Amino acid sequence: MSIVRTALPLVLLTSVLTGCAGLQKTDWPKCAAVGGVGGAALGAIESSSWAGWGALVGGSMAAAYCWVHGDGDEDGDGVPDSRDKCPGTPRGTPVDATGCPLAPPAPPVVEEVVVVKEETIVIRDVHFAFDSDKLTAADKSRLNTIAERLRAEKEGVQLTVTGHTDSVGSDAYNQRLSDKRAHSVVRYLVESGVPQGYFVSVSGAGESQPVADNKTAEGRAMNRRTEIKIQR
Repeated sequence: MSIVRTALPLVLLTSVLTGCAGLQKTDWPKCAAVGGVGGAALGAIESSSWAGWGALVGGSMAAAYCWVHGDGDEDGDGVPDSRDKCPGTPRGTPVDATGCPLAPPAPPVVEEVVVVKEETIVIRDVHFAFDSDKLTAADKSRLNTIAERLRAEKEGVQLTVTGHTDSVGSDAYNQRLSDKRAHSVVRYLVESGVPQGYFVSVSGAGESQPVADNKTAEGRAMNRRTEIKIQR
């Protein structure tokens, strides 16, 4: 019986101290409470009058042990110093499981829509009937694609249409023909649903603004064109 009475206090005290060793320094009140209960139990084994002294001694020893051997948290980030890979983190800083500041959330991706303020559509495969401003079936098919694109423009867009010819014929004749053809293109586009108010200017430039050499068939084909300038 004497062996049990001698060994039991040591077992209880070792259990209390071992439990406190896994706590933080700031948990010393918990250690003191547990140590006090354990100390009282140890004292009561000897005599009921020893219970009070056992509680005092046990609580003091457990609290001291916890403070000395417990795992601290110097920067107060909630991560024990033994696992804190970033000591000294400013208080209030969100940290991960290793005590290091969390990476700030990535800023939202803002897709910037680039609006082309000015654009020119050059129509070269609208040939009209020979020596005329009348559109052929092939011309209308080509202009249907252009009309669909222009209908998609937002209100407030400004369209400037200019007709051009090659150098075959007199300047005055080509000027009149280019003007008629420009108006013919606009009439068809309006009939196809493009708002009339989009068109701010319709005119002909004749042969005055060539983009290629009028001495070749290929060059003259390049010069016979209708340009639609879009201003948004």
